[in-house]
Amino acid sequence: MPAWEIAEVIAETPQACSLVLNAGFDYQPGQYLTVRTPVGARCYSLASSPFTDARPKVTVKRVRDGAVSNWICDNVRAGDVLEFAGPAGTFTPGSLDDDLLLLAGGSGITPIMGIVKAVRARGRGDLALIYANRDAESVIFQRELDELLPVTYWLDSERGVPTADALAGLLSPYAGREAFVCGPEAFVAVAEKALQLAGVAGVRVERFETEPVGGTDAVATVTIDGQTHELPWAAGKRLLDVIIDAGLNPPYSCRQGQCGACAVRKTDGEVELVNNEILEEEDFAEGYILACQAVARSEHVTVTYY
Repeated sequence: MPAWEIAEVIAETPQACSLVLNAGFDYQPGQYLTVRTPVGARCYSLASSPFTDARPKVTVKRVRDGAVSNWICDNVRAGDVLEFAGPAGTFTPGSLDDDLLLLAGGSGITPIMGIVKAVRARGRGDLALIYANRDAESVIFQRELDELLPVTYWLDSERGVPTADALAGLLSPYAGREAFVCGPEAFVAVAEKALQLAGVAGVRVERFETEPVGGTDAVATVTIDGQTHELPWAAGKRLLDVIIDAGLNPPYSCRQGQCGACAVRKTDGEVELVNNEILEEEDFAEGYILACQAVARSEHVTVTYY
């Protein structure tokens, strides 16, 4: 991986920061980089445009129990050097002259920001953006967005969690456009249903895999379907893969820590979640973790499915 100096760290919100890189490379709007840190590696989208920004910029939002995102936000300063791989990803428009419908949830605005900047600088396409967040404090890039295009902001604190029917009413005027969707899995699922209801046929969803982090060799005691199993758990491997490889049938869906389908209750031991965009503090208080994102941090971990 090449190593690049951090030219600037920008505090975007209380929970998100951007790293401006002292680097030059070719990339497409909407792509991402993989960042390697002492606590693991993670993929972060480029919020910059190759046509408007002198330096590339990735944006990192803190995640509960997210080792990499929290390490970056707590420790990285201008002048530091980190390893990066990329750019990669296909979440890029085929033409900057096409009219696009853009839907973002939370930090999902990051690659869409790069697309917006690129279209405004080099294209003739018309853009419609729906951007959902929990509250006004969570909105990333609001000043820049408002200067670039009209934005429909959806704040859960004011309107409740978005539903497919409610979103469909906002999307129907743009049924003939290609849609780009990025955000937590719960938002993506609702957005995809809303797009279907609104008659939008062309839909692109941003997804990327994260690299494994470290961890500890362990034994997992797993109770599932009324039976208890002792399973060897290699360092860095995700708990969900351990259980599946043992021939068991655990619930799961997105594998990215965004939907909660793989949630399981931990009753003993310690784990680290590589990514989490769904569990809240009350879930952790009750012992729930995401099997698809959990790596062992103690020699023995006990979990149970009800």
